[in-house]
Amino acid sequence: MTMIGILGAGQLGRMLALAGYPLGLHFRFFDSASDSPASLFAEQITADYADTSALDRFAVGLDLVTYEFENVSVDAVRYLERSAPVYPPSIALEKGQDRFHEKSFFRELGIPTAEFSLETESISFPSVLKTRRMGYDGKGQAVLSSQADIYNEEVSELLVQQDLIVEEFIPFDRELSIISARSKTGEMVFYPLTKNQHRDGILRLSIVDGTISSQLQKQAEEYATAVMNALNYVGVLAIEFFEKDGQLLANEMAPRVHNSGHWTIDGAVTSQFENHLRAITDAPLGSTSPLGVCAMVNLIGIIPDMKSILKIEGAHLHLYDKAPRPKRKVGHVTFVEKDVETLQKKLDQLKEIYDI
Repeated sequence: MTMIGILGAGQLGRMLALAGYPLGLHFRFFDSASDSPASLFAEQITADYADTSALDRFAVGLDLVTYEFENVSVDAVRYLERSAPVYPPSIALEKGQDRFHEKSFFRELGIPTAEFSLETESISFPSVLKTRRMGYDGKGQAVLSSQADIYNEEVSELLVQQDLIVEEFIPFDRELSIISARSKTGEMVFYPLTKNQHRDGILRLSIVDGTISSQLQKQAEEYATAVMNALNYVGVLAIEFFEKDGQLLANEMAPRVHNSGHWTIDGAVTSQFENHLRAITDAPLGSTSPLGVCAMVNLIGIIPDMKSILKIEGAHLHLYDKAPRPKRKVGHVTFVEKDVETLQKKLDQLKEIYDI
């Protein structure tokens, strides 16, 4: 029996467990919140990440450790590395937690990014002001279109913080992401580039429809390969890109399973969650081929009428057991169809129930 410890017990941890139980894997979670979505699926240790005695209890009997979000304490991960292997390695977590180090790392590998600076005193416009750490789902960032924006309340709150980064505003053509996996032996697999649509910084819709050029796919795979090899990476890695004039600019990476890969649960031969578990347990990686054209719609803030969603033929509903509140991801819906026209019809039906 392989016992895997997962730092974080949110919906991503929950989906890892759902993918792992058919493989005979067992799990224990660690999270600071007691009402976490994954707590129904396995034992959970509830404590602060700085609580080393709690981390010791968590580590008892574990064969290895992974994590389901990148704001886990690096110190906690390094502490646990004394007791069991941790994948992905702590260096990946460290790079991914700080936007300045992350973009500097991309540049060192020859991966293009938007221009960026730590100098907040002389901002050019338009720019994006961001906290270096702890930002996700649109939190901790603001677009500055002109000098006047510096004086609005949201930006003023950011400017009092010490660790900020200013990034060039990219008028991108579209947002894309690639989900990759690398095993301990260096075997790598790549899912097709996913087209993403955000609103208020939160992912609303992801689509995989076979329309991405092979050139862009190759470019994304080369960038992901460079990152994973440089970090001696093990597990699933997501990299989000801006596409501008046919070129990819790396925006950020997530050293974990990723929201834009949720379509793989129903729409790929092997889901990102199963491939993450295969990678960290030294099993062969599975096929990433899509089963059709796919879409994933995040349910944000509200849970629409379940029966209305399930009346849509082919709708796969995934709820996270999270209480609805504004800007909170509470579930998602996926579709896997034979062609783009049919997929769009299903999305149009969902739009009658929920504002995508």
